Amino acid sequence: MTNTYEIYDLLQDYAALPAPVREVLIGLVWTYCEADAVGLAMSPGIPIRTLPWAGTLRGKSVAELAAWVREFDPYRATVGMAAVNAVINGFQVPAAGLSLPLKSESGNNLAVFEHFLPEIEGRRVVVIGRYPGLDRFAERHGLNLTVLERRPVPGDLPDTACEYLLPEAEWVFITASSIPNKTFPRLAALSANAVSVLMGPTTPWLPDLYHFGIDYLAGVEIFDREALRQTVAEGGGVRIFDSGLRYRIAALTPAAAEAWTRQLIECTVRERENLKLDTAARYDAGNSARFPGYDRLEAADIRLSRLDTCFQRFQDARHRAPEA
Repeated sequence: MTNTYEIYDLLQDYAALPAPVREVLIGLVWTYCEADAVGLAMSPGIPIRTLPWAGTLRGKSVAELAAWVREFDPYRATVGMAAVNAVINGFQVPAAGLSLPLKSESGNNLAVFEHFLPEIEGRRVVVIGRYPGLDRFAERHGLNLTVLERRPVPGDLPDTACEYLLPEAEWVFITASSIPNKTFPRLAALSANAVSVLMGPTTPWLPDLYHFGIDYLAGVEIFDREALRQTVAEGGGVRIFDSGLRYRIAALTPAAAEAWTRQLIECTVRERENLKLDTAARYDAGNSARFPGYDRLEAADIRLSRLDTCFQRFQDARHRAPEA
C-alpha cells in the first residue's frame, strides 16, 4: 500500500492548473469552487465570524487554492479540496464499463448503501460520517452498522473509536471529507483488512486511490451546474442529489483501475500534444511572446508523471503476483 500521507502531494500535483477560479461559495453544508469545471467539498460546519481572505479568492489560480488542501485550518482546507475537485472533475470520469450511475429508492444520498446492500447484509459495517436517513435505512434492512462521527449524536460513537473498530470491520464506508480534515491517512490504514468505500461529493475521481487501499470510489457527477450552484448557495444539504448531481461508483479492482489510468494517460497525452502543436504554430508564425498555454502544458506534464507512476505500480504488482 502507498504511504497514505502522500495523498496531499498527489492531490496538489493533479490540481496544478493555472486556470483562474471564477467563484467560491461556502454554503452551510457544501463548499463550491468553479474554474474550468466545478468541485465540491463538505463545509466545516464550525461557526466562525471572520475569514480574513473572504472576497479575495476569485481570480486566483485554482492551483494556488488547491494547495490549501494541505492546511489544518478547516476552512482553508475545505476550499482547497473543492479547488482540487474543480480540476479533477474536468478530467474524464470513469467511463461506462468502469463506473455506473446510482439511483436509490431510499433517497439519492443513500444510493451507495442501497447499491451495496446485498453484500453488507450480515456483515460488520462501520460508517465514517453521519448520513441523513441512514438509521432508518439500516433498521429497515436489519444492518449491523456502527457510525463514527467527529460530532456524535445519540447512537453514534466518537471518531476516536476507529482505532478499535476498523481493524475488525468487514466493510468500511469512509466519508471523503476525511481528506481535508486530515483523518483519511489513519482511517485508510486501519481499514486495510476491510472492503473500503471512499464516498461523498468530496471524493476525488482518481484511480491512484487503489494504491491507498481503497476498493471503491463513490463520488458524484455533475449534470446541472447552475441548479447545483443555487442549491449550495441556498444552504442545501442532501437536496444537491435532487438538483444537479448524482452518485457514480467505480470499483478499484486492479484491472479496472489500470484500464482507467490508461484512459487518463491517453487523454493527457492528447492534451499535451495539442498544446505543443499550438506552441509550435505560434512560434512558426513569428510570435515570440511567451505561449499563454505554457502553464497548462506544465500542468499536463505533472499530471502525466503522476499517471505514469500510478500505471507502473499496477504493472509492478502484476509482475509480483504469484502464478496460478
